[in-house]
Amino acid sequence: MKTKIRRIAISTGGGDAPGLNAVIRSVVLAAELRGWECYGIREGFNGILLPERYPHNGVTRLTVDQVRGIGHLGGTILGTTNHGNPLRFATTMPDGSIKEIDRSADIHRHLKQMDIDALICIGGDGTLTIANALHLQGLRVVGVPKTIDNDLDKTFTTFGFDTAVSFATECIDRLHSTAESHQRIMVVEVMGRYAGWIALHSGIAANAHAIVIPEIPYDIEKIAAMIRNRDTNGRHYSIVLAAEGALPTNGQHVVQEGAAAGHVERLGGIGERLAHDLQNLTGKEARAVVLGHLLRGGSPTAFDRLSAMRFGAAAVRALDEGHSGIMVALAFPNVNYVALEEVAGRMKAVPMDSDTLQTGRDIGICFGD
Repeated sequence: MKTKIRRIAISTGGGDAPGLNAVIRSVVLAAELRGWECYGIREGFNGILLPERYPHNGVTRLTVDQVRGIGHLGGTILGTTNHGNPLRFATTMPDGSIKEIDRSADIHRHLKQMDIDALICIGGDGTLTIANALHLQGLRVVGVPKTIDNDLDKTFTTFGFDTAVSFATECIDRLHSTAESHQRIMVVEVMGRYAGWIALHSGIAANAHAIVIPEIPYDIEKIAAMIRNRDTNGRHYSIVLAAEGALPTNGQHVVQEGAAAGHVERLGGIGERLAHDLQNLTGKEARAVVLGHLLRGGSPTAFDRLSAMRFGAAAVRALDEGHSGIMVALAFPNVNYVALEEVAGRMKAVPMDSDTLQTGRDIGICFGD
């Protein structure tokens, strides 16, 4: 039996992605048409868990006027964070020590006090894992898949991915001319964590000569051999694209130093390592370019705007139909509903039988294997 909805809240957590504002706008418009009020939680769940940061508007009213003209903007008007997991919230104890405690009850209590009937969680695997836990504890929740990495299971794609790939492709296009002019090796490092979707798609689209992704451990000698072969054939430059989570055969991921205690490793540095190794092996000058957070910024592509708006409207529609504990997922030509428990804690890697991967092999791109 459906429970009447009067108010809903929206949360945007994890890394930012182009299209977040388009989802927020779509949710607010679709909810207002149903006579519902919308509220936005600041900075993931920190607007509730850290009231001192937002003493007056940690959970703020979102009206049609407030979301007018934001669909084309990057980022999120609510703010976001990679920290502040309510299930493992870092808290300073009376003795000064730091302890992780479960503060999910604070989320429930605060929303209940505001007479909020349901929550739309927009995020990646971490945020949707939290969303599933809140659902299992009795909160009415619908998830919206968001990540530039495209590593969420059960959805064809996530919004933000197309924008990231499009920008990476443009950057690699520009590097072809300068690499050829100086007869250099250019190594481009892109985001993606432990999945190679961004590297694979942008690398093939931009005619990279080698692509290394986490799913295929690379042999540096094979990449060097490809570069020497290009030199022999009169092609005196090479573009190598690396996903940040790529790793050599029998090697380890390259991580940044100085990550905060208690947090997962922060990937980064594979581009510099590849450039260094390839320069030593080939005798050619090699440079590394890290696109990094540039892939997260900027205006979303038309595809990502439309996907985001479809997701937002579908999330409201799902709540109106009485659903909870589901994620809206893109399955052409429609948006489907998938149980959050089928998504939480799972990563979608590039499959070895991927047609896109096979296309790269068919046109002669080296994957280091």
